[in-house]
Amino acid sequence: MEVKYIFGIIESAKEEFFGPCGVTAYEEVYTIPYQDISAVVSDSLFVNYTTLPKNQVARYLLTHQQVIEKIMDSHTIIPTRLGTYAFNIREIEEILSKGYAMFKDIFRKINNKIEIDVVATWSDLNSIIKEIGERKEIKEHKEKLMSVPEGVSVKDQVKIGSLIKNILDKEREKIASEIKAILAKMSIDLRPHDLMDDRMIFNVAFLIEKDKKGEFEKRLDELDEQYYKKINFRCVGPLPTYSFYTAEVKKISFEEIKWAKEKLGLDNMAAKEDIIKAYRSKANLCHPDKNSDIPDAERQFDETNRAYRILLEYCLSAEQSGQGDACVFNKKEFNQDAIIVKVRG
Repeated sequence: MEVKYIFGIIESAKEEFFGPCGVTAYEEVYTIPYQDISAVVSDSLFVNYTTLPKNQVARYLLTHQQVIEKIMDSHTIIPTRLGTYAFNIREIEEILSKGYAMFKDIFRKINNKIEIDVVATWSDLNSIIKEIGERKEIKEHKEKLMSVPEGVSVKDQVKIGSLIKNILDKEREKIASEIKAILAKMSIDLRPHDLMDDRMIFNVAFLIEKDKKGEFEKRLDELDEQYYKKINFRCVGPLPTYSFYTAEVKKISFEEIKWAKEKLGLDNMAAKEDIIKAYRSKANLCHPDKNSDIPDAERQFDETNRAYRILLEYCLSAEQSGQGDACVFNKKEFNQDAIIVKVRG
């Protein structure tokens, strides 16, 4: 099945062509305009990314990012999530129409801005741990344990390990706080990312003005000198605003809406307040902590939460279409799959 694969949204009122892009060289990357914004797309076969092995997803993600970063050379772009697509031009125009006000607001926030990701890791984690092990409080604790006739037990060893880890965590937090305080002064916003392993001290995305890039990198060089041989710094960028504004497009089928409204016991029309009230009532009846006597309480509670999210997203789609606060759930009014456009950051 052929689809229009969407890489991102730019401010452009005309159709533009960018040629083949990315490691797998899409045949043609071009734009589909709506008013003064456009979707950057390529004709592609439909791919279900949820069923692919991780290494294949990684290859697709690399291509996705390469295309976005090529477009970034000439346009400010709001990137879309990997796997965002539409079936035809009409759907693209509906996405742009529903997200128009939101996209324009984001462009005002990110014009002449770039993302720079900074990662800091221990140069030699084993040396850091060894150094902590030589500290007074750890040595005293070890000596105390060694003086016991029974010797050092496994439990004692675990306790020493926990003490060392606690000191390491505090040292990590202290250094991370120092780095953040210095770099935050030159940034508009920042987004912490997860630490992937014990070697990692700091993993943060910064949103900065384009003309501050040189000053930002200079401060990084100063930090590199300050923590020479103790910490390694890695800087990635300039990047599009992946960590701050990534557009998502979601389609909801009528079958999902029907299941969700029946799950919450709603009629064919409801306002947001009705959905929230129905959710709270249902969640209270099947919450696992409050209803341990119900065998499948956890499953019911999870399904109740899923139904609540589906209906709220459907109401967001109705609002974006200018249908007001009330959501209609009958099939006669629901003549096509609902499209929800949102941005995560």
